[in-house]
Amino acid sequence: MRKEMITTSVRGLNEDSLPFRLYQKAKKFGGWDPREIDFTQDVKDWQFLTGDQQEEILRLVSQFQAGEEAVTLDLLPLIMVIAKEGRLEEEMYLTTFLYEEAKHTEFFRFFLNEIGQTGDLSRFHSNTYRTIFYSILPDAMEKLQHDHSPEALAEASTVYNMFVEGVLAETGYFSFYESLAKANVMPGLMKGIGLLKRDESRHIGYGTFLLQRLIAEHPHLFDLVQNKMNQLAPLAAQLTQEGIGGRTHSAFGNTLDATKAFSMKQLSVRMDILARAKGKSMNEIYRTTESDVGVL
Repeated sequence: MRKEMITTSVRGLNEDSLPFRLYQKAKKFGGWDPREIDFTQDVKDWQFLTGDQQEEILRLVSQFQAGEEAVTLDLLPLIMVIAKEGRLEEEMYLTTFLYEEAKHTEFFRFFLNEIGQTGDLSRFHSNTYRTIFYSILPDAMEKLQHDHSPEALAEASTVYNMFVEGVLAETGYFSFYESLAKANVMPGLMKGIGLLKRDESRHIGYGTFLLQRLIAEHPHLFDLVQNKMNQLAPLAAQLTQEGIGGRTHSAFGNTLDATKAFSMKQLSVRMDILARAKGKSMNEIYRTTESDVGVL
């Protein structure tokens, strides 16, 4: 039974908190519609890509497509835990988070339909990919249905926000820009990637805030998060290797070494930001700026 309603109490809404500010940004910037993106040139460009280039883009898009579907399905337990804890501003932001993941799922499916790729693309889901998205991610999120401990919450956010979004998705964006943007092709897809990347920066920003809050409240969780990221790091390297079929250069000319270096840098950046939470007060955590957590 609730003791009071927050918004009619003297507390009101904490409008200075990072989650509430992310909610405001999501209202302002998160309303783009995948159906308004023009893929006319993309359809033309697709016909002139080589077979290897088409395969690389289909691999990347299919993995994003399934990944966005997975995170849309897997987010609800996190929202439920935050709601049960009565963290209203965080839940308000998370309502936009789920909406945006659903929209990203629609975006990639709409793109694939537009270029005529309506067949089964699960052939691009390697064993490494399946380990992450078919097992590790859903297991960590589903655990929250019965385990609401700070440890379970920290593990879920580490897998979801820090690794899947903060490392894998960011590396995927890097690959898109290194291939399609540099080749000046597929402008509709790249426009959507830019909008999606902006949305995801808020998602990662919230995950960073959540983990910083948990670490400030329970300092021992930093080691848990660090150990989990260390366990996941080899999977990121393996997925990058598989992305270009084990070659040293992609079909667009970008190098495996550059992509791996970017991925490893993302791992390091995430942990550096989280390390700053140790010793901070709750007031400092809630007043973290958007730029501090990389929000675009």
